[in-house]
Amino acid sequence: MRKYLLVCFCSLIAISTFSQTLSLGSPLLEDYLRRQQLLGKFDSTFSFNFRPINFGPDRMTADSAVFNVSKYYKPKLTYLNGNGVLKLLPADIRLNYNSHHPDSRNDGAMIRSRGVQTLITAGIYSEVGPLSIQIKPEFIYAQNKDYDGFAASHSDITWARRYVWFNLSDIPERYGLDPYQKLVPGQSSIRLNKWGLSLGVSTENIWWGPAMRNSIMMSNNAQGFEHITFNTTRPIKSPIGNFEWQFVTGKLEASGFNPPDTARTDRGRVLYVPKNNDSRFFQGYSLSYSPKWIPGLSLGATRWVQMYTEFAKATKDYFPTFSNLFRDNDDNTGGRDELQRDQAAGLFMRWLWLDAKAEFYLEFHRNDASGNFRDLIIDSDHTRAATIGIHKLFDTKDKDAFLQFKWEWTQLEQTGGRLLRDAGSWYLHGGVTQGYTHNGEVLGASIGPGSNVHYLSVAWTKGKKRIGGAFERLAHNNDFLYFAFEDQLDFRRYWVDFNVHAFVDWEFEKFLFSGNMSYSRSLNYQWELFHIPFSSPYLVPGTDVGNLVLDLKLVYIF
Repeated sequence: MRKYLLVCFCSLIAISTFSQTLSLGSPLLEDYLRRQQLLGKFDSTFSFNFRPINFGPDRMTADSAVFNVSKYYKPKLTYLNGNGVLKLLPADIRLNYNSHHPDSRNDGAMIRSRGVQTLITAGIYSEVGPLSIQIKPEFIYAQNKDYDGFAASHSDITWARRYVWFNLSDIPERYGLDPYQKLVPGQSSIRLNKWGLSLGVSTENIWWGPAMRNSIMMSNNAQGFEHITFNTTRPIKSPIGNFEWQFVTGKLEASGFNPPDTARTDRGRVLYVPKNNDSRFFQGYSLSYSPKWIPGLSLGATRWVQMYTEFAKATKDYFPTFSNLFRDNDDNTGGRDELQRDQAAGLFMRWLWLDAKAEFYLEFHRNDASGNFRDLIIDSDHTRAATIGIHKLFDTKDKDAFLQFKWEWTQLEQTGGRLLRDAGSWYLHGGVTQGYTHNGEVLGASIGPGSNVHYLSVAWTKGKKRIGGAFERLAHNNDFLYFAFEDQLDFRRYWVDFNVHAFVDWEFEKFLFSGNMSYSRSLNYQWELFHIPFSSPYLVPGTDVGNLVLDLKLVYIF
């Protein structure tokens, strides 16, 4: 009798939600869908400000000609008289290789590691009525070879200044001395989906904002963390336009690995300061609005707050993202409690121009709270970081082929205002000393604290196929450079990488392949320069090294 009642109940509520997500980092497909949107062939109301992409029934119907969901997520078994569906998710393998030093970015649960590293994942997806369950664990293995990190030859005072960064963030140079292996829940979730809304528990990676390479507030640079999510699965229509959002409450964990040379001292003082091993309570939201009067435009805001879990329990501060936007709203402890909270907030926009087959986007964020609104407007550059990007397709003689152009610039280093008011580096914090990290990697832009990058790529594309190249200039942690060497007036020590990329995306029947090979020439690697200041000649090479990076992804569709 119970079985009969269960079947009847599920029959009443069952709908074909097909609400599985396209996981972040999925080879080929996400870039393909974004190109298709520029061509007017993929839902133009979808902002690409929130990822992973959810394929609900509306998007399946509207865009089936562009992306046939059933091809990639085929039903393998039905149950409960056909009301429940069980599917096999594509199996993925990712291979990464770094010859000289780690340079892995936006690779989820993979770590910064020299040598060969692999990530293998497969899974199942099931749904009945509004309930969906996605189980897609990830296994990571890395050789984790030794490499040249911050040089022992640097002076004691330089090491002391470097330890300011080590002590205020959890970004280890190396994940122990042995090969690294780990099994994590990966892109897994349990959700209730209805009316374009989703409420659930997940360990999936999240991406907030329109940036294509360096999302300042949330990306898949680190391993996905445990979180409760309430989000839209499609734009929610209203008389004034469309809305999309995600509200997340989760738990962040430390890597468990220490910075290098923890026994080092300066003037009798041990530089290493042990961290609080408590997990961190994280909460954040991101909201996007697309006004109906300006097609293709989306405007958004993001805010996140993190603190140690015990502190959150002691203060009962379970919804910190909705309070204390300005410092003059701090409590009566003189701001001491507020110093135990790490936070950031900002704005973003994306403008899609279908007639030009192009899009323009930007992000502008601040990594601390202003004193009040007046402080915000008179010192708007304080603590700010920004990303600007352009993405355009050009016609070719082949009506189905296009030239793809991408340019993105991200600046995380402090502005000149630091001379009057030090803001501290992005992703570091004096109270939450793991900084904005999870499992030892930054949750935001992959270039890391104090860094700036220009990225320019050109590619030939046709359907899901893409072949091209890119050039990248990355300046590593200028904030540290200024702090460590400003008294020497030595401008020659900038650690700058010039990276040349060659990439290909291709589809072979049941296989999807994506490959990227890059060569990096690092000038003044780890800010090393063996030269006496003000001697002749003055502009001499520092420690310049080369690094070959291979990143290969292969997906098999069952």
